[in-house]
Amino acid sequence: MRGIIGKKLGMTTIFGEDGKSLPVTLVEAGPCQVVQVKTPERDDYSALQLGFEPIKEKKVTKPLLGHFKGAGVTSYRILREFKDWGEEMKVGTEIKADIFSPGETVDVVGISKGKGFMGVVKKYGFRGGPKTHGQSDRHRAPGSIGASSSPSRVYKGTKMAGKTGGRRVTVRNSVLVKLIPEKNLLAIKGSLPGPPQSYLIVRKVQG
Repeated sequence: MRGIIGKKLGMTTIFGEDGKSLPVTLVEAGPCQVVQVKTPERDDYSALQLGFEPIKEKKVTKPLLGHFKGAGVTSYRILREFKDWGEEMKVGTEIKADIFSPGETVDVVGISKGKGFMGVVKKYGFRGGPKTHGQSDRHRAPGSIGASSSPSRVYKGTKMAGKTGGRRVTVRNSVLVKLIPEKNLLAIKGSLPGPPQSYLIVRKVQG
């Protein structure tokens, strides 16, 4: 599956050929370099490991530094694998945004914004308890969460208060509206997970 590592720059508006405005997210996609080629004979599966955003050697752990030096490439901040690339590639090959073309659909993977701890009223839209009849501290409580002596436990998946956001999210079938190859920029329709300057994976939709 072909793809690239990128950085979310932010959102803006562009106008289509019909004159309608489209909300798009700008992604700095690459350039990435092939750091490792995995094969079924050696690794039990085929994949390309790409590196994005070069950094100084002193900022890399020793195991990773040995990995980069063994491949004969510079050190990178981000490493990601893309399985079943579909084309033979060599270590050191540069992958740029021009592997995509305007109008095609892509899947975008990123880490959503962390929103901290939330109660059930805000997190799930619970109504809360009654405001009268002596209730002084149960207005936003979840209510009963357990059952009787059978099953004598709380079911998995019960909606409770907790942290939200900060999870891996995949936005599927997003349209690539515009490509600026000289700047390695992708303009993808709609919003994408994560804050500006966060890292994303943009993959071509198979089939």
